[in-house]
Amino acid sequence: MATIKGKVHKYGDDINTDVIFPGKYTYTVTDPEEMAQHAMEDLDPDFVKTVEDGDIVVGGTNFGCGSSREQAVKCLKFAGVGAVIAKTFARIYFRNLINNGVPAIVQPELVDKVKKGDRLEIDLEKGKIKSPYGEFDFPAYAPEIMAIMKEGGLIPYTKKKLGTA
Repeated sequence: MATIKGKVHKYGDDINTDVIFPGKYTYTVTDPEEMAQHAMEDLDPDFVKTVEDGDIVVGGTNFGCGSSREQAVKCLKFAGVGAVIAKTFARIYFRNLINNGVPAIVQPELVDKVKKGDRLEIDLEKGKIKSPYGEFDFPAYAPEIMAIMKEGGLIPYTKKKLGTA
């Protein structure tokens, strides 16, 4: 999981959790695989038809604002999204991504340059993103965060550390 390769799905500023996972499903859809089928449907109806394992969602400022519901992360994870890159994240959404084993990367310069469909390669350990527009740096993940990523999230990581996995 140290390297992620995929194509860009690009969105703008203030993409809120009700757009990432429509709020109308909050209490009726509980299976993560079914959540994935509704990812971004109000913003980008073609998202679930075109997303592939490892693809990268790119957003502007305040990505993931709104409620703290985990469905807005789980739907992307189970749709195959390998990472989310944004200019800035809503604080709780950023942490929910990490807790669910989805890399969250702040890299404003890259966001300004990439286009939908561009291919990126992310090296989490080195803090590098290769793009058609050059290489971009971001703070490499600490070993503890890398361990959470490699286990697929905080819960599997904790279970492994406690020997209950």
